[in-house]
Amino acid sequence: MHTHFVTISGCSGGGKSTLLAELRARGHSVVEEPGRRIVQQELATAGSALPWVDATAFARLAVRTALADRRAAEAHRGWVFFDRGLIDAAAALEHLTGEPVLQELGTLHRYHRRAFLAPPWPEIYVADAERRHGFEAGVEEYQRLEKAFRALDYDAVLLPKARASERADFVLASLQS
Repeated sequence: MHTHFVTISGCSGGGKSTLLAELRARGHSVVEEPGRRIVQQELATAGSALPWVDATAFARLAVRTALADRRAAEAHRGWVFFDRGLIDAAAALEHLTGEPVLQELGTLHRYHRRAFLAPPWPEIYVADAERRHGFEAGVEEYQRLEKAFRALDYDAVLLPKARASERADFVLASLQS
């Protein structure tokens, strides 16, 4: 278990990446979201492992990427913040295929006991070339992730709807308690 690995998960378009940019600016290690990197790579290479083309291939690749990210992050000291990660990928794969992967992967590869979830925040939600689904799909995903983190016995803490600096203060203070 890596108690210095912290996952930031939750609703698409809920401000996770902005929060992680703030944490990086404060000197913390940050691991970019596997899904966004996969989408960028697949679009650049005309690949088909895209959520809107082959969602199962995308989820399987996200699991592999998240596992590789964890291995690469082992060299870091101090907090390492993950923009999404293995639990998100495993929850998506299990949702799509019914394969019971979440419990096994989530138990073998733990993050810090406190996970942070960005709630649905329609006022800041924006679709883009890499996030093509609507807000409603993001809310459904959020509900699945909230259940997944609780099922894996994480202390799932809801992030406040606040500026990135305030959210970063909240996360760092929560990790000290």
